[in-house]
Amino acid sequence: MKSYKELPDDAGSNIIGQVTAQANRISKRLSSIKHTVAIMSGKGGVGKSAITTNLATALTLKGYSVGIVDADINGPSIAKMIGVRNAKLEFTLSGVQPAISSLGTKIISMDLLLSEDDAPVMWNAQTQKDAFTWRSTMEVGALREFIGDTEWGDLDYLLLDLPPGSDRLPNVVELIPNLGGVVVVTIPSEVSHLIVQKSITMASDILNVPIIGVVENMAYYVCKHCGEHESLFSDQDTPENTFSKISLGRIPFDPKLSSCSDNGTPYLNEYHDTPVTIAITEIAQKIQDFFNT
Repeated sequence: MKSYKELPDDAGSNIIGQVTAQANRISKRLSSIKHTVAIMSGKGGVGKSAITTNLATALTLKGYSVGIVDADINGPSIAKMIGVRNAKLEFTLSGVQPAISSLGTKIISMDLLLSEDDAPVMWNAQTQKDAFTWRSTMEVGALREFIGDTEWGDLDYLLLDLPPGSDRLPNVVELIPNLGGVVVVTIPSEVSHLIVQKSITMASDILNVPIIGVVENMAYYVCKHCGEHESLFSDQDTPENTFSKISLGRIPFDPKLSSCSDNGTPYLNEYHDTPVTIAITEIAQKIQDFFNT
């Protein structure tokens, strides 16, 4: 396979110039962002997007300027969870103005570009078979535009909510060579822990991206009658054992976290002294400490 620079003729499309110009736009946008954090999970269903939304809320409530890139192009959910799904994006000469939550968090998501609730993300091609062939490339192109064409302004933190799996992280590292670090979200199950270990190996050993830490979601629930902590899953293995050196914390199960996500209201903005809020706030503090040390 030839690289762009090895192509003898691009039929006048100036593809090299286009790619270079977009890379320069990304670099310019990132120059006004202090810290970039990829939030990923080895598998789906662990509550990664809900954690991303509430970590952003925790940092925003601390007075930091925060943005979120919903990097899950085909299954976007951040806009709904943070309450900006009905926002209209404004396109200007300087770039796309991101949606802004009631607290001031800035968001860009494919969901904000879809006309109907049931509209899937479809890539233009002569046939959908052809679209499938180029889908990964087009997804990277969309993410490149989200980062490079959005008018983020000055940010303290830009959180990237990645799709499940570790295969998207190399694309992010290609777009953001100086990615600040990775937060991995898991649940207390052996299957999830096994896949998380693979994700950590991919990030730290292969891509050389700093691991900020592992967050265990739905770690336990608090009995509303006696206050005891009870396990939702097997309690034989916890991140304190498997990921003892890089555990950021454990977040208990609370059904109100899901209902807040459905209603478009960040949990931390509604409930201030619950075990979930305390845990997420402490994790946000550890992320701050990671960049301040």
